[in-house]
Amino acid sequence: MRRILSHRKILGVTENVALKDLKTIYRNLMKEWHPDKFHDNHEQKTEAEEKSKKIIEAYHFLVSIAPETKEQMMSAYLETTNNASIEDFEYKSELLRISFSDGTTYEYFGVPKSIYVKLVNAETPGRFARRHIYHEFLYRSTSKLVAGE
Repeated sequence: MRRILSHRKILGVTENVALKDLKTIYRNLMKEWHPDKFHDNHEQKTEAEEKSKKIIEAYHFLVSIAPETKEQMMSAYLETTNNASIEDFEYKSELLRISFSDGTTYEYFGVPKSIYVKLVNAETPGRFARRHIYHEFLYRSTSKLVAGE
């Protein structure tokens, strides 16, 4: 959850920001902090490069968890969570990453350690996740991110 708050802070938005407004804010910040604006000053250019990387990362992250994005991807998400089996999962600081047999990966935010422990100890982790994780926590697909790394 700290990651979400951090990205919102970078862009100066609240959780209720619309995707259209987020895009406008992102574009305006990139105009302000684009490294090419500072070609005469190496120190400022370096700062702008770092700032623009953070802005880009924050924008892409917030787009991935936006309600509009989730709505567009809902059929694919349901296909995965209803039909694909869990291949692997990892947990760190309330972030649960689940990899599925169809090649997709989702991150779930704000997952308490007690839920993770129950997932680990569940007789059928897929059924446990369908009942207690998939529709209970904020999530995003990271499949494209992992493939691009």
